Amino acid sequence: MAESVSNQPHSAFAVFEEAFARAAGTPLVTGNEVRLLRAAGENYPAWLEAIAAARRTIHFESYIVHDDETGQEFAQALKARAAAGVRVRVIYDWLGAVGKTARGFWRDLREGGIEVRCFNPPGLSSPFAWFLPRPSEDARRGWAHRLRHGLCVGRAWVGDAARGIEPWRDTGIALRGPAVADLELAFARMWALAGAPIADAELPARESLPAGDIAVRVIAGMPGTAEVYRLDQLIAAAARQTLWLTDAYFVGTTAYVQSLRAAARDGVDVRLLVPGASDIWVLRGLSRAGYRPLLEGGVRVYEWNGPMLHAKTAVADGRWARVGSTNLNLQSWIGNWELDVAVEDEGFAGQMEDMYLDDLGRATEITLTRRARVVRATEAPRLPARRPGSAGRAAAGAVSIGSAVGAAMTGRRVLGPAEARIMGQPEWRSWPWASWRCSGPGRSRCRWRCSRSGWPRACSSAPGPCAASEPRSRRTPQTDREVRRRGRCRAGRSG
Repeated sequence: MAESVSNQPHSAFAVFEEAFARAAGTPLVTGNEVRLLRAAGENYPAWLEAIAAARRTIHFESYIVHDDETGQEFAQALKARAAAGVRVRVIYDWLGAVGKTARGFWRDLREGGIEVRCFNPPGLSSPFAWFLPRPSEDARRGWAHRLRHGLCVGRAWVGDAARGIEPWRDTGIALRGPAVADLELAFARMWALAGAPIADAELPARESLPAGDIAVRVIAGMPGTAEVYRLDQLIAAAARQTLWLTDAYFVGTTAYVQSLRAAARDGVDVRLLVPGASDIWVLRGLSRAGYRPLLEGGVRVYEWNGPMLHAKTAVADGRWARVGSTNLNLQSWIGNWELDVAVEDEGFAGQMEDMYLDDLGRATEITLTRRARVVRATEAPRLPARRPGSAGRAAAGAVSIGSAVGAAMTGRRVLGPAEARIMGQPEWRSWPWASWRCSGPGRSRCRWRCSRSGWPRACSSAPGPCAASEPRSRRTPQTDREVRRRGRCRAGRSG
């Protein structure tokens, strides 16, 4: 009988599995059961059910727990299990709690028999600890049953139907099986960073938790390791049919954007769904500043029409999916403590694809016009005019400045005129269609050779390109103004 493909040591399957394991820094664990949970309407009841069913331990990690009716509901559920003899451990982030959770909330949990630790609190020895890398946004764990997602705890995720406030859109999973042991190890690592470690005897072994037939990979990212970044790059390179991404705070690196563009050029259906309105106003501008290269490369971009899209998911080729806390930006990829679960199963990936298509039904596609303007395919009602200097413009400017700095340092591309002024370079050195030769004190007299026309010209004013030689179809408003100001370029002599 022929040996199965998965058992052949040099098969394509084995090569890809080895590549994924190296990129993610963790092996593929089989024998699991995974259930997809959409928004708080499915996630919160599953969490409360798992808390109520816990018999030995509950491990609860969250970036933000709001001190509102939703947070109090979870507090009461945790205290009830602690009173029943279950060991309950809770980790929260100091910065995430500022302005959202009163000290009395955590004191009440401690008085209820719960072990509570704060991640990165400032102190005399480390006054800027709050500025250090952050933990993953959310993780709920008990032993036989674990839940993984990017949700936090608060009223915003629930919404208020009576007041017409929609809930935030988010995604999570419920996980049973051997991979739960990897989640427990990730929690134990975070717990040890905030105090005494959990004894090894309290942590489960993989072989003690069989549950199903789904293969998953738990990726516990640490600052500086970039496991999910490497895996995302690998998936973008390996996808052959589809790659559908959802992200709350997208600010893609040049390398990742180029990976998505390369996949789209090869015929892969690459789509990106991002929020239309963000809870972090500056990131909205940063995300939109990156639309153009994606759209020009064939990537389809959509903006969610609801109040906030907080999910961080990916699904590729109908067989691979990722759900977790990692956003598609550099801070999340290499600067934070994050936690994600990659699932390799056609059934689960099919559910993710169906959910993605449903979400696109509530989203608006972003397109490029004939003049290369980035617009919504169906323009939303216009908002009242805003004052100059908006956050979006400032964020886009920050991206441009960062790109200019990188270009000046590496010489990888020609700077634009505005960027050249930022970096202290003469504007005329940034025009790609002209070659130049200068002489005289301070290089004040220059001869230009316009590469398209082929003859030398000396401009009538300070050294600058022959804007009149640029075809009208390629002129910008700046070059048109230059032509009107200079009139025409006259033949002349160099020094």
